[in-house]
Amino acid sequence: MPQTLSCEQLQDRLAALHRVALELVQDISLESLLQRIATLACEQVEARYAAVGVQDETGKLMSFIPVGMEPEVIEQMDHPPVGLGLIGALMHTRETIRLDDIAGDPRSSGFPNHHPPMTSFLGVPIWHAEVQVGQIYLTNKADGASFTEDDQMVIETLASYAAIAISNARLYRQLLERDRTLTRRNEYLALLNELASTLASSTDVSQILDKTLSQVLGYLDIETGEIFLRQEDGINLKLAHHHGSKLESLFTRQSFLVGVGMVGSTASSAQPIQVDLPAPEQRELNQTLQAGGYSQVACFPLSGRGGVLGAMCIAVQGTRPLDEMEVQFLSAISAWVGTAVENVELNQQQRRLAVLEERERIGMDLHDGIIQSIYAVGLTLEHARLLMGEDIPMSRQRITQAVDDLNKTIRDIRTYILDLKPRQFHDENLMEGLQRLVNEFKANTLVEINLQGNPSQVEALTEARAMALFHICQEALANIAKHAGARHVEVVVWSTTERVLMEITDDGRGFDLERMKLTLGHGLMNIQTRAHSVGGDVEISSAPGDGTTILAWVPAGEA
Repeated sequence: MPQTLSCEQLQDRLAALHRVALELVQDISLESLLQRIATLACEQVEARYAAVGVQDETGKLMSFIPVGMEPEVIEQMDHPPVGLGLIGALMHTRETIRLDDIAGDPRSSGFPNHHPPMTSFLGVPIWHAEVQVGQIYLTNKADGASFTEDDQMVIETLASYAAIAISNARLYRQLLERDRTLTRRNEYLALLNELASTLASSTDVSQILDKTLSQVLGYLDIETGEIFLRQEDGINLKLAHHHGSKLESLFTRQSFLVGVGMVGSTASSAQPIQVDLPAPEQRELNQTLQAGGYSQVACFPLSGRGGVLGAMCIAVQGTRPLDEMEVQFLSAISAWVGTAVENVELNQQQRRLAVLEERERIGMDLHDGIIQSIYAVGLTLEHARLLMGEDIPMSRQRITQAVDDLNKTIRDIRTYILDLKPRQFHDENLMEGLQRLVNEFKANTLVEINLQGNPSQVEALTEARAMALFHICQEALANIAKHAGARHVEVVVWSTTERVLMEITDDGRGFDLERMKLTLGHGLMNIQTRAHSVGGDVEISSAPGDGTTILAWVPAGEA
C-alpha cells in the first residue's frame, strides 16, 4: 500500500516545492527549463524516470526531454516519442492520468526497442490559460509502489508553476527571434541604402555589377554569383559579370534565350527561381557545383521600369538554403541593379541623341552663319574687283569691309573651335587645365578673363569630379564667347570641408532665366548633367543686362 502523507507533511512538501519552483520562472532557456522541471518532478515524488514534453503552435510534440535514462540507452531506441499512446492521450486532455500498470491500460501503445521497462505512471498536462503547452510524465516510483494522490497534487502544483515558466521562456525566445529578425532587416536596409547610393551615382555598368556582387555576396557569405544582361536584340541574355574564384562558371554556357533554362525563365517570368542540388533536369548547370559543396542555385530578375533587363544568379554552399528574408533581400537588390542598369542605358541613349542633335545644330549654325558670312565676303570682293576700273576709293572701301567681315568670321570659327575641342586633361591637374581654358578663351575672344584658385584645395578630387568641373568651365566659356558679348569674366575656385566650388561670372548681356528654363539650351543642360553625374549641382543666376553667374559644386575628397 502506498504511504499517505500527513497534512503537515504535505504542507511542508508543497511549501518546499513553492520555494524551488519560484526559481523556474527565472530560467529563460526553454531546453534547460524543461530539464529542471523533469528533474524537480522526479525528486518530488521519488520517481525513477521523468520527462517533459512541449507542443508547438499546431499541437504537435515539439520537444521531449527525459531524465533518468542513460544517453546510450536513449541512442539505442528506434525513435523518440512521437505523441502516440499515453503520451498522445495526455496531450489531448485536461485531466491527470495515474496508473498502477502502464501495460494494462488500453491507451498504451507499447515501447520502442531498447526502451527500459516501466510500470507505474503519473501524467499531468501543463495548461496556460486555455492552451496546453506541455506535459509532465513520471514512471516507476523508486520504492516500487504506485503514485499516490499526494504525488498527483504535488505534480499538478508543479505543472502550474511550469506553465508560467514555459510561457515566459517561449515569450523570451520569440522576443529574441524578433530582435534577430529586426536586426537582420536593419542590416539589410542599411546595405541596400548604401548600395543604392553607390548605384545611383555610377555611370558604368561593369562597375555597378562588380560592386553589387562583391558587396552583397560578401555580406551573405556567398562565394559565387553571376549576372546576365539582356542584349539589344531583346531575346538573348549574355553573361556580363562573374564573381568567385572557386568556380569558373555556374552554367555550361554564357548566353541564353529568353524563356530557356533558369536564366531565360527568370527573365521571362520576372520571378525568382530556386533549384536544390542535385538537379539533373537543369542540364545547363555546371556539373561541378555539387562536388564543390554547393547545395542550391537561385536566379533573381533584374527588373526595371521597362521590363526585365537580365538575371542575377548565385550558388549557395552548405546545407542551409536561402531563407525567406534573404530571398526578399536579394530580390530587392536585383530590382535596384535593374533600375541602375536601365538608368545608365537611358543616359547613354540620351547622350547619343544629344550628339546627333548637337551635330545637326552645328551644321545649321555653320550653314546659316559662317558659310553665309564667307559667301558674303566673296560677293564683297567680287564687287570690289568690278569697281577697281571705275571707282578706286570705293573699291578700297569694299576691300576693307571684306577684311573686317573676314576677321569677324575668323573669330566665329575660333568660337566653334573653343566649343568643340576634345575635352580632356593633358597631364595636368584641375587648376592647370582651367588655366589652359582661360588662356585659349582670352586668345580667341580678346575678352579680359581672370582665374583665381589654389591647386592645393582641389588636389584630393577624384579624376571624374575634376573632369566634371573642367567640362563645366569649358561649356560656360563657350556660351559666353557665343552669346554674352561680355568684356570681363571671372573664374573662381575654392573648397570647403565637403565641397569644391567653382563660380564663373561675366558682365555680358545676360538673359531671362525663367524664360530660358522653358527652352533650356544645350550648353546649360550639359552643365547641369555633368554636375549631377558626379553627385554635385549647379546654380545659375542671370538677368537681361546684368550678366550671368554659374555656381557649380562637386563633393570633395574621394568617392
